[in-house]
This record gives sequence, C-alpha cells and structure tokens, in this order.
Amino acid sequence: MKRVLVGFTLAIIVFVSGCSTSENELVVGLECNYAPFNWTVSSQGEEALPIDGVNAYCDGYDVSVAERIAEELEMDLVIRKIEWDGLIPALLSDEIDVIIAGMSPTEERAQTVAFTNPYYQSEQVLVVSSTSVYADATSLEDFAGANVIAQLNTLQDGLIDQIDGVNHQTALNDYPSLVASLTSGVSDALVAELPVAESIIANNSDLVIVRLGDQGFTLAEEDVSVSVALRQEDTDLLADINEILAGIDEETRNSLMSQALSRQP
Repeated sequence: MKRVLVGFTLAIIVFVSGCSTSENELVVGLECNYAPFNWTVSSQGEEALPIDGVNAYCDGYDVSVAERIAEELEMDLVIRKIEWDGLIPALLSDEIDVIIAGMSPTEERAQTVAFTNPYYQSEQVLVVSSTSVYADATSLEDFAGANVIAQLNTLQDGLIDQIDGVNHQTALNDYPSLVASLTSGVSDALVAELPVAESIIANNSDLVIVRLGDQGFTLAEEDVSVSVALRQEDTDLLADINEILAGIDEETRNSLMSQALSRQP
C-alpha cells in the first residue's frame, strides 16, 4: 500500500509547531485498558509495543491500526497511555498527536476535535450474568428497573437513559471496575460495544451478551463507529490518515479485530 502522501510535508510542519516530540514521531494516545481495542501487558510480544515512560507494553486492535498509519507516514510510533477523560485534553495541549482509542466521533466531541473516517464499526450491546433474569431479554423494555452501568463520559453511559424505568448507576472510570460491579451483583447489566463485550465474556464465563437488534438502542451511524481524533487545525494529517484508512479493506479490518480478540490477556 506504500503510496506517496500529498500532505506529508505539511503534516510534519504541523507536528514541529504543535508538539514537542521529534518530527519523525507520531505520538498516539490511548487507554491501554479497553480490550480488544487496547490493553496493557507486562512483556513485549509480536504485536505489543512499549508504552512511553512506563515499564509496560500496549497491544490491541488500535495498536495494529496505529502501526499501519505510522508506517505509511514513515514515522516512528510512540504509544502514550492516558486515562480516557484525559485523552482529548492531552490532544488539545499537544501532549499527543492523535487519539486512536476506540473513540466514537460524536457531535459533542467534534466541536473540539476533528475525526477521520471510521476505522471500525460495531454495535452496542449489554452484558449480564448468565443466570440473571436479563439473560433472555429481547428488548430494552425488559431492563426496566434494572441497575445498569457504563464507562464514564462515553456514548454507552448516555445510552442507558433510553431504557424506561432504569436505575442509571454512577459511571465508572474503566472496564475492569465495571466488570467487578457486574460480577459482584452491584449492577445487573453494563453497556458496551460488541468487541469489548466479547472480550469481557472471553474472560468471564458466567457472563453473556444480550444483543437486541431492532428492539435495542436507537443509534446514529456515529454511535457504531470509531475514528481517529486529531486537532482541528491538522487538516493535512487528517487527509493523509483518511487516505491510509481507505487502503485497509473491510476483510483486513475484521481480521485485525479477530486477531486482537484471540490474543487478548
């Protein structure tokens, strides 16, 4: 796919003026705590890359996509681990160059950052105990009165309010905490996008995924998409990354996700 990127020179100028790192580095921010999109491991594997300033490594679907982007830009990839709430502030303060972290391109976020075309699309589901009354749910109505939780400042947390009569529990910062709330019985269900839900049940055999189809959440296309986030002024870099993403076909994207699911810890 090696192609000459028209805006490459201008993108470098943007990096030099807007970021303190080397012009040959693409600094990517992500949680490293959102499997299968990204997660942390203690040792370097074939796919896991070092986390900047931390004695650990990051792996996942996002890392695979980031590697392809950096390679096509002929830049060195730097992975920076940042909590979810800190990703956009880190981007706007020039601590990182892009966010590749399973982030949906919502209208609210698009007011402050720019988004590429989607690099993955999935669906929003619920995860519940396999022995609960909600395991056989067929519509959102079946979750009336349920204690439902999601990650803080995410699309999923906002979707909970589509359930009439729900007990919308206080959002938590990360998925390990969400899963603990669910498995301990504090929560009846958690909302997640499908690949993340598949990751959760792969490590928790007592949990199941509830997919509601047309009887589920009302969603816009942005709600089932994830995109790369950039500063709004980085228009040349945006065009270059969109060109790179256009060269990754659907079969390859699905294969990368399958591989991430198979090797997650």
